[in-house]
Amino acid sequence: MNDNPPAAGPEAAYRQRLGEGVFEIQRCEACSKHFFYPRMLCRHCGSDAVRWVAPSGRATVYSTTVVRRKPEDGGNHNVSVVELDEGPRMMTRVEGVPPEQVRIGARVAARIADEGAGAILVFDLCEEGA
Repeated sequence: MNDNPPAAGPEAAYRQRLGEGVFEIQRCEACSKHFFYPRMLCRHCGSDAVRWVAPSGRATVYSTTVVRRKPEDGGNHNVSVVELDEGPRMMTRVEGVPPEQVRIGARVAARIADEGAGAILVFDLCEEGA
């Protein structure tokens, strides 16, 4: 984790929104595509006509791995890449279940968590049929 978050720009705006309890990603007005990681120009067409929008918050686990650590160092956790329903993929973790139980293809829902040093986006498994 970066101890020196940016003071300005799209990443700072994203982090500020998370700190306010709001999860938003960017959408290009020119090509209508959503994208993540925050940036000044659309990663698809290069347009600067981008705006912040609220995604559904739903996603599918695209890949996952378990980071193994000693219990005294915090224990195991997962690192996952999820694909938002709007299309972009993001690196995160899935919480609320043992890391070994996170499966590719599982449906997850976004949640903003306070990590002490700032808010981060994590995901929880959805109930079956949700």
